[in-house]
Amino acid sequence: MSDEEMNIDDAAGGSGGGALRKKGRGFKSRGQADTREAEEEYDRLETKDTSESQRAARSVEGWIVMVTNVHEEATEEELNDKFADFGEIKNLHLNLDRRTGYVKGYALVEYETHREAKAAIDGLNNTEILGQVVSCDFAFVRPPAGGPRGGRRGERKRSASPGRR
Repeated sequence: MSDEEMNIDDAAGGSGGGALRKKGRGFKSRGQADTREAEEEYDRLETKDTSESQRAARSVEGWIVMVTNVHEEATEEELNDKFADFGEIKNLHLNLDRRTGYVKGYALVEYETHREAKAAIDGLNNTEILGQVVSCDFAFVRPPAGGPRGGRRGERKRSASPGRR
């Protein structure tokens, strides 16, 4: 967009040689300071419930439960028997180590509904399967409400660079 196309008004209101007042996105108004504090803050939806059910995020397919500390000789059938008590399992991944052929130590169990996944987590977290206590939690969780920086603007999480001489 050229200067001719931009909306430019005379300050005096006529065609006199007075100062020009420019309107538009890139021009600051008279009362607005040139600092970041003067920028408009956006409204944010506040959540009332910050429990674990609000933290969980649904994947593209469904609700995925990550099971850790799985015994190295566990089979999909054994895990399917345990987790099927809490709802219909859409998918179960039990990754194997290529070199040894044993289970890597974790499994991913996918449920259709949040209720089934939450019931499985509540029912099997810190329980023993094949002699090992397994931990269960949602595989995908939402970040905290403040965002990746924890809600602090302008604050660095690392040390400042040394000043120039």
